[in-house]
Amino acid sequence: METKLEHKRHTLAHLLAAAVMNLWPDTKRTIGPAIEDGFYFDFEFSKPISEKDFPAIEKEMRRLLPSWTSFTRSELSAEEAKKEYPDNPYKHELIEEFTKDGEKVSFYKSGDYWDLCRGGHAENPAKEIQSDSWKLDRIAGAYWRGNEKNPMLTRIYGLAFDTKKELDAYIEKRQEAMARDHKVLGPKYGLFMFHHTAPGMPYWLPKGVTIYNELINFWREEHAKRGYQEIVSPLLNKKELYEKSGHYEHYWPDMFKIQTEENEEYGLKAMNCPNAMVVFGSTGRSYRDLPLRLSDTDTLHRNELSGTLNGLLRVREFRQDDAHIFVSEEQIETEYENIFEIVERFYSIFGMTYSFNLSTRPDAFMGDVATWDKAEASLKKILERSGKEYGIKEKDGAFYGPKVDIHMKDVLGREWQMGTIQLDFQQPVRFNLEYTATDGSKKTPVAIHRVVYGSMERFIGILIEHYAGAFPLWLSPVQVKILPVSEKHTEYAKNVLAALNAANIRGDLDDANDSLGKKIRNAKQEKIPYLFVVGDKEKDAKTVSVESREGSEGPQPLAEIVSRLREKINSRSEK
Repeated sequence: METKLEHKRHTLAHLLAAAVMNLWPDTKRTIGPAIEDGFYFDFEFSKPISEKDFPAIEKEMRRLLPSWTSFTRSELSAEEAKKEYPDNPYKHELIEEFTKDGEKVSFYKSGDYWDLCRGGHAENPAKEIQSDSWKLDRIAGAYWRGNEKNPMLTRIYGLAFDTKKELDAYIEKRQEAMARDHKVLGPKYGLFMFHHTAPGMPYWLPKGVTIYNELINFWREEHAKRGYQEIVSPLLNKKELYEKSGHYEHYWPDMFKIQTEENEEYGLKAMNCPNAMVVFGSTGRSYRDLPLRLSDTDTLHRNELSGTLNGLLRVREFRQDDAHIFVSEEQIETEYENIFEIVERFYSIFGMTYSFNLSTRPDAFMGDVATWDKAEASLKKILERSGKEYGIKEKDGAFYGPKVDIHMKDVLGREWQMGTIQLDFQQPVRFNLEYTATDGSKKTPVAIHRVVYGSMERFIGILIEHYAGAFPLWLSPVQVKILPVSEKHTEYAKNVLAALNAANIRGDLDDANDSLGKKIRNAKQEKIPYLFVVGDKEKDAKTVSVESREGSEGPQPLAEIVSRLREKINSRSEK
């Protein structure tokens, strides 16, 4: 259901278009929806504009606003509607699409401006919209309808809230978020990089690989405790595998394809579930094998449009901490409870709160309605028993089953959709999977698809921003920086490094010919959790002077601080 704020934002998109058309009458306008923090409108200008034009546009918007006291709705035929937009192919395309079955299209008017629109506006914009609660934000390029084969348009974004106070608070929070931007901090701290020859496919640098591996190691340890068995499956599979799973019908256009010289068509793996089905069906199974928990972290590829790529948050190559669990119908609730316990373990360790969303049957679904209703009822019951807050997203399930999505909040209060737990009655049937029940009959298992981190790339991108590069000790690529006061202390510093290495603590020695003050400043800029300063006193006493992010901890015996840090790393505490 749309909110009053969304209606205000949509109204402001209309107001923006009205102002632009007044200032540049030969502009071709396209669409302008409300979005999470405001609104935008896409235009084709005859001459380029820039953000320097924003004051003039805002002035015109504010001039018009007092005359917008209501919206009136009209319905036009396709022929009538097209006459409203001479020489505007974008509007004509929309009109043809909306009237293909002979329907009329709706237009809404406020003040002297009217436009093709499905509705959802402020009832009295002049009274409801405070003139200082919104502002134009930025300009970007956007392909018409998100397709890079279409013309590039000019998109003007605006911010809009109920009050100026909320607008100012959002801008302040966003400025802090920009300072934490993983696309800036990642290369700055030597974690990852991109190259134009592989768009959307990150190069992981040594320090980034350390973080990646630590997260995977933690994942493997926790899952091994819970009876998961890790598998690895082929990255290239024949088209027939995806035809059998149902992904060909629903997902094939979004996959990278390869045609062999023998005229066979393969897909570069975009999801792991079809391969997990193959593994389950590769041998006879009985009720004693269930739940069968198969996990994997294989590399996946999805052919995302170039315009949607966004650092690590939207990529073409990624890995998931995936698992496919095969259960009997009687085991579904217990298994979901086990998964919720894993979710709590994984998210609490990063100090992030989270909630659930139940996504129900989409319009393009596989299977029968009765089975879907049964699956959705099971998930609602499980969620209610969990005691966790949850919402419902109608028609947002996977094509093979309903799902529970995990939404977490970072230190800035931003919400991210991360892991997902999907209940699948369909693919086991399509793959003819079966197990021998206690009475000797053959039954079809139910599959639970689940990821906790989600995309590893996306999760790390969010962690970079959550911690602003200051990772907790266990995750930090460099855990201790050793700073000799002068060259004569380098030998003892090397002994300290050897002690750290022996304890499997990631240490780094700064033996540059710089002042101690400069070395400390450099280490702090790198967000190193611990600094060990060594000079004459430390060398003679076999100690190190310790400084952490919390402040100076003074001289400490080397063996004791190494032991203490090892314990902190083993506990994977957030600090």
